[in-house]
Amino acid sequence: MKSIEEQLDREKNFHDHWASTIDVESIDVDVMFEGSTAPENRFILSKIGDLKGKYMLDLGCGAGENSVYFARKGAQCVAGDLSSGMVKAAKCLAKQYGVKIVGRTINAMEIDFPDDKFDIVYASNILHHVDPERSLHEIHRVLKPGGIACMWEPLKHNPIINIYRQIATEVRTKDEHPLDIRFVNMVSSLFNEVEYDTFWIATLWILLRFYLIERVNPNKERYWKKIYKEELRLRKTYYRLEKLDYFIKKIPFMEKFAWTIAIVARK
Repeated sequence: MKSIEEQLDREKNFHDHWASTIDVESIDVDVMFEGSTAPENRFILSKIGDLKGKYMLDLGCGAGENSVYFARKGAQCVAGDLSSGMVKAAKCLAKQYGVKIVGRTINAMEIDFPDDKFDIVYASNILHHVDPERSLHEIHRVLKPGGIACMWEPLKHNPIINIYRQIATEVRTKDEHPLDIRFVNMVSSLFNEVEYDTFWIATLWILLRFYLIERVNPNKERYWKKIYKEELRLRKTYYRLEKLDYFIKKIPFMEKFAWTIAIVARK
C-alpha cells in the first residue's frame, strides 16, 4: 500500500510542478483535436457523435484542453486530475475560453463518483501512469449503460520511442509504463463494443527530425506538445507520412510498433 501511495505522491508532485510552468494563454484546444498531428483525437471524434448535453468526465485532465474542447461542443464536463495544480490550470483555461467546467481532484484508480454516472469518460495519457486494469474497471463502473469510454495511450513496443523515453527522463515520471497493445483485449472483456486504431509509425520521422536535425533538447521541450504547437509547419509532412502508415499497419504485427493507440468502447 505504501508503494502505491508513494507513487501517487510522485505523480502528483511532478504534475503540480509542471502545471506551475504552463502558459494557458498559449494553448490552442482546437488544434489538439482537429489538427493533422492529433490523429488519436480525430479518430475519437469520428466515433462519439453529438456531445450536446452529455455528462462527461475528463479523467487525467491535465491543463484542461480536453474539457474545454468538449465544453465548447456542449458537454457538461468534470475535469479530474490527481494534481490540484493541473485542475487549477484547467479552470484557468476554461475561463480564458469562456466555458464552464467543474474541477475535481480525482485518483483514476478510485474515482470518487457513484456507479452509472457519466455518458462519456475521456482518458488520454493517464492509464500508463497508474494501474491500467484497476482504472479501466473504475471507468467502466462510473459509465452509464450504453456510455462511451474514449482512451488513448502510448504503446511500449517501438524501439525508437523507447530510446526517446530513456533520453527524455526530465519530462517523464519514473513510474510511467506505456501499454502493451494487448490492453485492447482487456477492454474487450469488459465492454460490449470496442473500436481502436494505432498511430505514428512512419510519422515518427517528425520526432526524429526534432532530435537529429533540429536539435531540440527532449528534456527541455516535450515533443508530444511541440507537435501541436507547430502543427501548421508539420502538416504537409505529417499527412504524407500518414498515408504510408496506412499501408504499414496492414502488414501483420506492425500496428503494435505505433507510438499510440486510441480506443472507443461502449458499455
